[in-house]
Amino acid sequence: MREQSISVQATTTATATRSPVRRGMRLPSAFFFSTGVAIELERVFTCRCLMPLLLLMVLPSIAWAQSSPPPQSRSADPYTIRVDVADVVLHPTVETRDGTPVSGLGKDNFQIYENRVLQPIKYFSHEDIPVTVGLVVDNSGSIRPKRRDIIAAALAFARSSNPQDQMFVINFNEHVSFGLPPGTMFTDQPEQLEAGLSRTPSQGMTALYDAIATGFEQLKKGNRDKRVLIVITDGGDNASKHTLAQIMVIAGRSDAIIYTMGVFDEEDADQNPHVLKQLAKATGGEAFLPKTLQEVLPICEHIARDIRNQYTIAYVPTNKSQDGKYRKIEVKVQAQGRERLFVRTRAGYYALPKPQPSTASQSSRP
Repeated sequence: MREQSISVQATTTATATRSPVRRGMRLPSAFFFSTGVAIELERVFTCRCLMPLLLLMVLPSIAWAQSSPPPQSRSADPYTIRVDVADVVLHPTVETRDGTPVSGLGKDNFQIYENRVLQPIKYFSHEDIPVTVGLVVDNSGSIRPKRRDIIAAALAFARSSNPQDQMFVINFNEHVSFGLPPGTMFTDQPEQLEAGLSRTPSQGMTALYDAIATGFEQLKKGNRDKRVLIVITDGGDNASKHTLAQIMVIAGRSDAIIYTMGVFDEEDADQNPHVLKQLAKATGGEAFLPKTLQEVLPICEHIARDIRNQYTIAYVPTNKSQDGKYRKIEVKVQAQGRERLFVRTRAGYYALPKPQPSTASQSSRP
């Protein structure tokens, strides 16, 4: 900035010295009466002489303003994870054999493998970062007697979560609908969640896969760095347009975590706990199959604690090829002096090709 100030001053001074009128110069009287511009010339002279002085007063303040750090905006939020699009982000949960969460581990305690190749860790943290959460709740006819307990459990989850979480509700039977009022994409208010969970009457069949696909799409609209779906159902899918294979591909292309809960009746022929376990395992979540409705509420509280105690790890794959193939991920933890630790995270991802510019945009280039 100093060089800029000097160059401006030098230019201004040079311009002033080129003025045809100098202070003290005596002009013929005929000049004054014939042109009538002597006063204007004197004013021009004065302005040109004062300009360097004004610049010396103003430019330092401009330089100070430009060199001063800008005020922090919302993007400087300490909870924001700074990673590139090409980075792979994991949110592993570390537990002891009895399921107790393990904290206090450092970057050097973790090893990340992609297709059995060790990967360098680029980013590591263990903080309670805000989450975008979707509550995907079955509202088929068979859920009616269980609905009160499920809503109570969902609200307990909300109260146990990070206050900065953004949540949404998806209700489904053979149709899929959003529970929050029109125009409200997310909320952190338990009252709105309760109303959203109660909005759809319990009737009809079960479009489980369609509801999960809708949940993945809604997660993309959130602005939190971690995304979670909590799926509660009492039966297998019998009404979806999507297939399980399609849902597994969608899950592999997302970094969202899925927790599932099956509140099955023993005589229900549609129950399919294997699907719930498969979805949870592939995404790094956990599947729960409570035997009684009394277990539903503490399970939701457990899920909230699990989310808030996860680590965040990002790495840049050593394999730079964006070939669209599925790559397996394995996370290992070693901590000297501790018992054996167990890690839960997503099983892998699809290395999708980067978007190519359209033909129209290519042809428009010069």
